[in-house]
Amino acid sequence: MEDPLPTTARSAPDRLLSVLAAFDHAHPALTLTDISRRAGLSLTTAHRLVGALTQWGALERDESGAYHVGLRLWEVAALAPRGLALRQVALPYLEDLYEATHENVQLAVRDGHDVVYIEWLSGRSAVGVRIRVGARWPLHVTGVGLALLAHGDPQLQETYCAVPLASYTDHTITDSAQLRRVLAEVRRTDVAVSNRQVTDDALSVAAPVRGPGGTVVAAVSVVVPHADARVPALIPTVRLAARGISRALGWQPD
Repeated sequence: MEDPLPTTARSAPDRLLSVLAAFDHAHPALTLTDISRRAGLSLTTAHRLVGALTQWGALERDESGAYHVGLRLWEVAALAPRGLALRQVALPYLEDLYEATHENVQLAVRDGHDVVYIEWLSGRSAVGVRIRVGARWPLHVTGVGLALLAHGDPQLQETYCAVPLASYTDHTITDSAQLRRVLAEVRRTDVAVSNRQVTDDALSVAAPVRGPGGTVVAAVSVVVPHADARVPALIPTVRLAARGISRALGWQPD
């Protein structure tokens, strides 16, 4: 496959990043041919870039010849303040929240119009969820996403509501006017409830996590079976965890 754009149109960093972007949760292991196709690069170019990334440690090759993301990238990612650093601060409070509920507990941050999960604790009997660390979903379909979107700047909210809203179940919010009403309620109550928006059997209760200046930097949630949901009882528990993480980050409420 030839590069879809000439070399002058795709810079060297762009082509290098396209190799890394070829990997995702659905494609954690790729052959060189797969990388070439998914990155839109010629096989020769892909071979050269994959070789350089493998030598540096960003990629690793297994015995079958397939490539995986390497540990060197994990080392670099650990330096991200919104990633592992935030996770380390939050983990004791997430563990307390799990012990109080024995349900799925999640910590997430916003990346553009998506929510990205940076920690997830789950018990054997907890409801199944389509979440893993590093997974991303549209902001409007999850509790943590609604909490983050509601506390984002008004321009973000207007831009988000101006585009078609992805749908996953019959209960997913797809009307922008309804989404605006939900976001206003989240700001009023400081808690977000997402009911059967991703799967028909799960409900999440989320609360915002604030940084030193009071800006919302993350959100924490509990995901429970819809049929057994005890939302009024879960709200103060989730809020307590969010406030604990916020205080640990340096937030001092008025």
